Amino acid sequence: MKKIILLSLKIGIGCALPADAQDTLPHKPAPIPELKYRFTPDGSKYIKATFMNQLWVRWNQSNPGTTVNGAPQDNAVDIGLRRTRMQLYGQLTDHVFFYTQFGMNNFNFLSQNAGNRKLQAFFHDALGEYKVFRRGSWLTLGGGLTIVNGLSRFSQPSVSTIMTTDVPVFLQATVDQTDEFARKLSIYARGQLGKFDYRIALSDPFPVQTNGQPAPVPGTHATFTTYGHTKQYQGFFMYNLFDREPHTTPYMAGTYLGERKVLNLEGGIIRQKNASWYTNPTGDTLFSDMLLWSAAVFADLPLRHNKYALSAYAGFFSTDYGPRYIRNSGTMNPANGNNDPLSYNGAGNAYPMFGTGSSIYAQVGFRLPNDLLGVLGTLMPYASFRHAAYEALKDPVQVYDAGVNWLISGHQSKVSLNYQLRPVFRTQPNGEVVHASSAGAAWLQYQVAF
Repeated sequence: MKKIILLSLKIGIGCALPADAQDTLPHKPAPIPELKYRFTPDGSKYIKATFMNQLWVRWNQSNPGTTVNGAPQDNAVDIGLRRTRMQLYGQLTDHVFFYTQFGMNNFNFLSQNAGNRKLQAFFHDALGEYKVFRRGSWLTLGGGLTIVNGLSRFSQPSVSTIMTTDVPVFLQATVDQTDEFARKLSIYARGQLGKFDYRIALSDPFPVQTNGQPAPVPGTHATFTTYGHTKQYQGFFMYNLFDREPHTTPYMAGTYLGERKVLNLEGGIIRQKNASWYTNPTGDTLFSDMLLWSAAVFADLPLRHNKYALSAYAGFFSTDYGPRYIRNSGTMNPANGNNDPLSYNGAGNAYPMFGTGSSIYAQVGFRLPNDLLGVLGTLMPYASFRHAAYEALKDPVQVYDAGVNWLISGHQSKVSLNYQLRPVFRTQPNGEVVHASSAGAAWLQYQVAF
């Protein structure tokens, strides 16, 4: 009985790096605690719990005409929880794995759900998997509420490991429209065949009229349809030229901070029949298929025996939601109104984030020596750029981000400072939507994760 009690209370101490990487580091990070119960001595059967919290303190230059609770607001300072997550998952047998995640997102002073700010947390993921072959990761079958996604690695990101303080949200292509914060009810297969990594999924999207917003009606710009219901077909494929990436959960890392030598070629696709509707010049209502696809390269490489590390990503994305589809969105928006009838962006920090057209996105970061600041860790500066050409806009959407991570203890404890420059669009008398100016935002994030 005493042994059982001790095992039940045990908190294992794990290291942040795999054993083969530790010897190459000039400075070894302190051991990282993990809450893990091992069913077997070798740890191959286990249950593990994790926690992550991302606190933002932000200044935002408001879009023209922005109001907050009716009052004009040229700029705003807010405090928010960008993400708060708790995970519970485990390998129960040689074949059976489960994963759950509970948490909330974008919680600031304006947050509410049906008038009640308490109703924010929900299950992000709840899935079960069966590993078909005992040895190797050739084929795993799974299903449930999951982020398994076909478009890109940043459509299914491990948010605790992202380099740029926030993911390129446009790659979570239907977020909170026909999904639950990028998750869908799906059945899927995923696995690794040598250096080839794949995942394919059949997803059952949610009707757009259940997302809590007024249901769209057909117009000259395509919107998600409220008529009928069709399934989504998704596939994501990746070739690992060097190290194979981990495959424990469906999530994909943002950066390994030099712990692995990764260079991948990646591609993905999502297709849904009759996903949107629109009206033609004669007033007829027509349906359009949704077809999204991408091609990208990802590198995360240790340099000079891991004294430094480089992380880089570049991709091309074709997003066809239907003719002239466009959607404005602002992350954890610090405003809730706009009194300028010519302002196309809308309130706060919103801008045309999603649309029918094509985009390129790139990011690059450089991790400095692990012992740069001694026991206080090191720094990792980064920058990212997005260029999107949308059918509904005359001018392109260009978004710039630059910042630095202070890695106190890797991704487990880090402080990040980010500056973003986004476009501001206005509607002209002839109906054209043009890029009129730019607006900035800066935020400080503290992340704790274990």
